[in-house]
Amino acid sequence: MTPTLHIIGSGLAGSEAAWQAAERGVKVTLHEMRGVKKTEAHHTTYSAELVCSNSFRSDDHEKNAVGLLHEEMRRCGSIIMKCADANKVPAGGALAMDRDLFAKAVTEALEAHPNITIIREEVTSLPSAEEGLCIVATGPLTSAALGESILKHTGTEYLAFFDAIAPIVAFDSIDLSKAWFQSRYDKVGPGGTGKDYINCPMDKAQYHAFIDALIAGEKTEFKEWEKNTPYFEGCLPIEVMAERGRETLCFGPMKPVGLTNPHNPTVKAHAIVQLRQDNKLGTLYNIVGFQTKLKYAEQLRVFRMIPGLENAEFPRLGGIHRNTFINSPTLLDGTLRLKSAPHLRFAGQVTGVEGYVESAASGLMAGKFAAEELLNQAISPPPRTTALGALLAHVTGDATAATFQPMNVNFGLFPPLTDKVKKDGRPQAYTSRALRDLALWTGEKIAA
Repeated sequence: MTPTLHIIGSGLAGSEAAWQAAERGVKVTLHEMRGVKKTEAHHTTYSAELVCSNSFRSDDHEKNAVGLLHEEMRRCGSIIMKCADANKVPAGGALAMDRDLFAKAVTEALEAHPNITIIREEVTSLPSAEEGLCIVATGPLTSAALGESILKHTGTEYLAFFDAIAPIVAFDSIDLSKAWFQSRYDKVGPGGTGKDYINCPMDKAQYHAFIDALIAGEKTEFKEWEKNTPYFEGCLPIEVMAERGRETLCFGPMKPVGLTNPHNPTVKAHAIVQLRQDNKLGTLYNIVGFQTKLKYAEQLRVFRMIPGLENAEFPRLGGIHRNTFINSPTLLDGTLRLKSAPHLRFAGQVTGVEGYVESAASGLMAGKFAAEELLNQAISPPPRTTALGALLAHVTGDATAATFQPMNVNFGLFPPLTDKVKKDGRPQAYTSRALRDLALWTGEKIAA
């Protein structure tokens, strides 16, 4: 009889880990505290709830590292990617989904699997080796009690950063006499039309008035112990970006390039705010890149300065929460086991991977490795040349422990190409090599 694998946390990583192990014939007990205890950021009890954005970012598997990760996970039987594909909404070249339908689909798949049992309870301490193998996938919002238990096992301090949430706008409250539908450069993505974003233009005066209000707006105050916690550079609050320079946002989430205002096509906007569809009905749109720590009343005042959003209704306002992660390059081995307690594996953002897809990918690998161990099979990590392998190598040793920070998947994590390739052909060279090596790893037949 195969022992049970315990998984703590049913977010993206925990859900994927449970699925991978269960599909290999392992009995899984998935422990989830939501339902008996809330977190600072979640709103439902669904597994794999998307807290911040509803986007998995680029779905281009030929030229983009995260798109490649999508494709690799699909080829590895990912439940997260299956449910994302089934519930996608138009988002240009990105893969975005109806967040509620997506999470509901993941939850129903887990509940229906004969090898998975979900228990609603708060786990306050890590299990002992006698209790069997366990994957810790509690994410950045690990409860205080369990966090203390992890500290005792790791023997080191947590690293931490803040993650901010973008607000959501009701579609029927957007003034389309000022805003318009268009994807940047009219790019058509998965299920899209080239008109997948709502765009709100600002002239120079409007932009600088907005920047002044953004910087002056009253912000969430941090607790004393939180004040020295750094932000993750890939998810900065909009006002933090604004404080770095008055034109910073024009080169970031408010860049005007690749867009033409049909209401005034001869005048170039100084800045453009984009909104992306957040549910299949098209009734909700999130403001792209507008993670914020502004207080709620200030968000209403400042964001209604955006042309087209003067009368906007916000079903969800932005927010901010503290994320935590361990120093994985020091603490974890090459199969995500805690070196000091190898019956424990870690997966998800707590390992220092950043992003929804990266978190699910680490869960995919942790679930596979744990199942192989329980079934007395050789543990087989993915090739270093794949997106999965590059991400795994980064968090388990390639990154410098002294300066370790959360990291999205990118081609900079991949081994250099052995053949000379022109710069504009390098992305395709990385992805074709990765998918070829992935096929050899999985035993997939390669087309001649």
